[in-house]
Amino acid sequence: MKVIAVNGSPRKDWNTAAMLRQALQGSADRGAITELIHLYELDYRGCSSCFACKTRGGPSYGRCALQDDLAPVLQRIEKAGALILGSPIYFGQVSGGMRSFLERLLFPYLRYSRSERSLFPGKMDTAWIYTMNCPESSLKDTGYDRVFAENERLLKMIFGGSCYTLTSHETLQFTDYSKVDADMFDPAERKARHERIFPRDCARAYDLGARLASSL
Repeated sequence: MKVIAVNGSPRKDWNTAAMLRQALQGSADRGAITELIHLYELDYRGCSSCFACKTRGGPSYGRCALQDDLAPVLQRIEKAGALILGSPIYFGQVSGGMRSFLERLLFPYLRYSRSERSLFPGKMDTAWIYTMNCPESSLKDTGYDRVFAENERLLKMIFGGSCYTLTSHETLQFTDYSKVDADMFDPAERKARHERIFPRDCARAYDLGARLASSL
């Protein structure tokens, strides 16, 4: 079976992408086929509110009707065994690219029904990986814990499987802090923390990917 990871960061080789690659390595080492998708390489937009996915008997019932770079990605995800979504946190939410992706990924399966809420054909385990400036001790004060809980709830509702959340805090944003307007940070302290903590975060991502693959 296949494990797909979706990178919602504009950067393909920084914190979020690094953790997703480690997660996929954990899955691959358990025998899964893996794929990493960089959203910011694709030409797509969010939901257009056409409701073709909600029209009974229509050609796009339960599927997004928009035809762009995201269309084949959504098809591959539907056939995957597990899905990992990764995003940096911008202003308390996932990136804009990830948000538009979520609209296209989740809304076609969502039923406005008092009984079964999802049209997803089967059950799939999912996971979130978030990277952020926010210290772990501030998650409740910032309300990030509620954001993460809601994102978990949505994936569980649509895909029916378990959903796991992994967070990485106080991440290294720049290679050279002296070139940017960011004097609230101590560059030496931030770099030292990154060298000490981030490898542990990547190890946790590896374990997450292994866990997802082992359940396939």
